[in-house]
Amino acid sequence: MNMTATQARQDAGHSQARRPADEAIAADARALSEQLKAMRERLFAPTAMKTLRSFTSGEAAKLIGVSDGYLRQLSLAGEGPQPDTGLGGRRSYSLSDINALRRHLAEQALAKGNAAKARSYLKWRDAEAGEHLQVISVTNFKGGSGKTTSSVHIAQYLALTGHRVLAVDLDPQASLSALFGYQPELDLTGNDTLYGAIRYDAEARPLKDIIRKTYFDGLDLVPGNLELQEFEHTTPQALSARHNGADAGPLFFARVQAALASVADDYDVVIIDCPPQLGYLTLSALCASTSVVVTVHPQMLDVASMNQFLYMTSDLLSVVREAGGELNFDFLRYLVTRFEPNDGPQAQIVGFMRSLFGDRVLTSAMVKSTAVSDAGLTKQTLYEVGRENFTRATYDRAIESLNAVNGEIETLIHAAWGR
Repeated sequence: MNMTATQARQDAGHSQARRPADEAIAADARALSEQLKAMRERLFAPTAMKTLRSFTSGEAAKLIGVSDGYLRQLSLAGEGPQPDTGLGGRRSYSLSDINALRRHLAEQALAKGNAAKARSYLKWRDAEAGEHLQVISVTNFKGGSGKTTSSVHIAQYLALTGHRVLAVDLDPQASLSALFGYQPELDLTGNDTLYGAIRYDAEARPLKDIIRKTYFDGLDLVPGNLELQEFEHTTPQALSARHNGADAGPLFFARVQAALASVADDYDVVIIDCPPQLGYLTLSALCASTSVVVTVHPQMLDVASMNQFLYMTSDLLSVVREAGGELNFDFLRYLVTRFEPNDGPQAQIVGFMRSLFGDRVLTSAMVKSTAVSDAGLTKQTLYEVGRENFTRATYDRAIESLNAVNGEIETLIHAAWGR
């Protein structure tokens, strides 16, 4: 007698339950990986890799800081990169076109002796003038604080506004890498995360060999995966070896800093998405940082958790400082995330934080928006999807919030450079 479909499913469930836990979990991981791969191939056909949309002439003009009419004049005069022209003569620009236009306009301004105007177009830091590489760690060890979402939007905003950006995924769960189109178990083969540059043995590689270009012109990525967790295991061994007289190279808290210093000339800003725990990786990132952004969801349990995070961070960093680590931040800011302005208790908590921390709480907050979560369904950010994919009010509210937060961070970066 044939089993019914229901009986078959029940039998499969019983069979699954009888399997050793490691085998059952591994089977689920393989099944999920295959589905994620199929989803990527479907969403990003034909290459199965993400690409960035083009920008309308109006969007390009706003990003560059000129009028749409001026862009049209440049195009008609054959100056700078030429836009693609679609139906009805509509012009569109890639981000690389926009950056090429920035360089063209900056050169024109410099030729006229207007350095300030040139800098408004091309925002690269001037190392000779003492503008140091900005390394910003985005951190908290409470899940759901919007850490990765904040990291990717900050990195993309800075790239869109003309900065050279390196995004570093320091979280073994690799959510930041996923948002950039990477599936770690398929796209990474080993020794190709930051761990490859900070490990203690002879397998260490130069960071420049690990960095990958992204589909965002001016934004590169150091991807993450589970191998990052090895740093948590090998660091105690290296400390023990050092205690016994062996030379294991720089102490753990100096290794991320040294790796980033090797590529500093290529970037203006580094954004590090820290893991959601306070281990050697997070401590190393904080010691390499010039600035820190702590994400906070305005719920009392999250604020209480952040309190413990701050105590633990302070205790551990004091030990690092006593061992010779330098801990001088240009700025430390608390970023309120997933904020619902009409939620009374949330508004009270934000007010409570502002009364305690003053201007260390960013004036703007990341509002909770279905636009951000809807974009995430296709592993995209709000800067990647067009306004036409949402109701205008929803999109405008979300993008205004993002731009306000990220613009505030950009201002802090420029202030740290003395601009």
